[in-house]
Amino acid sequence: MTRRAVEIPKVGLVMENARLVRWLKNVGDSVKAGEPLLELETEKSIVEIEATLSGRLAEILLQPDQEAKVGDRVAWVETDEPESAVTPAPASQASAPKSAPTRPARADVQSNQRIRSTPVARRRAAEHNVDLGRISGSGPLGRVQLQDVERALGATDRGAGALSPMRRALARAMALSNATVPQFNVGRAVDMSTLQALRGEFSAGLAKESPKLSVNDFLLQAVARTLLEIPALNATFSGDPSSPDARIVPANGVHLGLVVALDDGLLVPVIHHVERFGLTELAARRADVVERALQGRLKRDELEGATFSISNLGADGPDRFTALINPPQSAILAAGRQRDCVVANNGKIEVRPLCELTLTVDHRVADGRLASSFLARLAQILEGRDWRVDG
Repeated sequence: MTRRAVEIPKVGLVMENARLVRWLKNVGDSVKAGEPLLELETEKSIVEIEATLSGRLAEILLQPDQEAKVGDRVAWVETDEPESAVTPAPASQASAPKSAPTRPARADVQSNQRIRSTPVARRRAAEHNVDLGRISGSGPLGRVQLQDVERALGATDRGAGALSPMRRALARAMALSNATVPQFNVGRAVDMSTLQALRGEFSAGLAKESPKLSVNDFLLQAVARTLLEIPALNATFSGDPSSPDARIVPANGVHLGLVVALDDGLLVPVIHHVERFGLTELAARRADVVERALQGRLKRDELEGATFSISNLGADGPDRFTALINPPQSAILAAGRQRDCVVANNGKIEVRPLCELTLTVDHRVADGRLASSFLARLAQILEGRDWRVDG
C-alpha cells in the first residue's frame, strides 16, 4: 500500500486559505476518485471538494472549523498505486497544517450550519458566539446576511474601510484583472421584441414545475451559439506576453460564467457545456446554480473553467455598463436593462424594447474587428426566431 496526501486545492484565481466545514468520509472508509470527500468554506462560498484518487481514508489531519492554506496536507489516503508514482511521507511525519489555528468556540455550530445564511454571516456569527436562529434574515427567503449579524451585534457602523472576506477576494481579483489584462469595449443595442414574444410563447408550453424562462437563458444560449461560430473568444491567454511561450488556449466546449450579486460581493458560477442544452434545460440549470450561489453552496467545478461570462443587472439596472474580465477568461458581456425606445424601422417611427450590450474583450486574445463581428452575430441571434427550446 502507498500513502498519498490529500491537499487543500486552489479554488478560483485568488483563494489563499479556507476553513474545513466537514469531512464527508470517516477514517477507514473507502474513497473513490471523483466522489465528494470534504467541504471547504472559502472567502466566497462553501465548496464541495472531490477526491482525486481511490483508496482508503487512513488519517485525518485537519478538523472541522480549522483553517489551512492552499497546498497544506489535510489527510492521508492509502492506495494500491505503486510507490514509484508518489513519494509518500512517513506516517510519523503527518501533522496538522501549521496554518490551521483552532477557531473560537462557536455557539451551536451545527444549528448555525442548518440555518439559511451566507458563509461570511456564519463566520462572523461564529467569531462572536452568535446564534443565527435568533436573527431575522433580510436576504432572499429569509437568508441571514452579514449586515443582519452586524446589526445583531450592535455594529451599525461596520468600520471605515472595513471589507468582508468576499469583498477582499473580489478586490484582489479585479485589481489583478485591471493591472494585467489589456481590455477594450464594444457596444450595440439589441431589439428584444421578438425575444420577449417568444419567451412568452415558449413559457406557456412549459410544465408548471419547470423554472420560468429568463432573459439570461436566452443570453446563455445565444452567446454559446456565437462562440461556436466565432471560437476565437472561447479561449484563454496563457503565459507572459513577452515570452515566446505565450499562447492562446482554445476551450473544449462552451463554459459560461453567470455573475450573481450577493449582499457582500458577487460570485460567478459556471454552467459547463452550454452548447448542449435547450432553453428549458438551461433554465433549470441556471435556476439551480443561482440558488446555490445565493446559499454559498457551489461545487468546486462550478467556480472554475469558464472562458466567458455574462453580467445582467436586471430591470432595475443601468441602461448600459461595462464589466471587468474575470481572469483567465477572455471576455465578459454586460447587459443593460431593457427599456422602451423610439426607433426608426423601415421609414416608420416605432417604440421598441431595446437592450444595450457591452462586450469587454482581452486584447491579447482578439482585436476590435473580431469583437465587433461577435457582437453583430450575437445581436442577429437575439433578434431572430431560431431558438432551441428542448435539448
